[in-house]
Amino acid sequence: MTTPEPSPQADEHADLWLTSAELASWMSVVRLITRLPWAIDAQLLRDADLSMVEYMTLAMLSEAPARTLRMSVLAEHTSSSLSRLSHLVKRLERRGYVRREADPVDGRFTNAILLPAGMSKLESAAPGHVAYVRHLVVDNLSGERLRRLGQDAERILRRIDSPAR
Repeated sequence: MTTPEPSPQADEHADLWLTSAELASWMSVVRLITRLPWAIDAQLLRDADLSMVEYMTLAMLSEAPARTLRMSVLAEHTSSSLSRLSHLVKRLERRGYVRREADPVDGRFTNAILLPAGMSKLESAAPGHVAYVRHLVVDNLSGERLRRLGQDAERILRRIDSPAR
């Protein structure tokens, strides 16, 4: 039995296929971007009763001037849709960690404000979270490899965010 000749269409797309080395690297990246957020989420839920996106929301607010951000900016910073963030902030409000109010500069916008209880929750969660991130990522790479990983991640993010495809 002979192998059929590739069709002309297959030849014109041959350069699109990944080499075995590229495929192996890509599959490692896929496993990383799937499993790392899961691992961090599991640690935060277990140790602090916060999801990763809840922790990120509190952290972003803690670093903002007056611990306040417009919901639209917070959604962008946490890579969430405005709708998803709204539900998340509502849950954090019920727990007494944040409050929402109209933006005093432009009432068409809503601000999320970190409350003292939210800051306390973040401060109690941070040591365990940082230790786990350090264990999984930071201490697992040399300083140079960690720096390059960060640069590579930024390069990919810029490509994702660019309008050209």
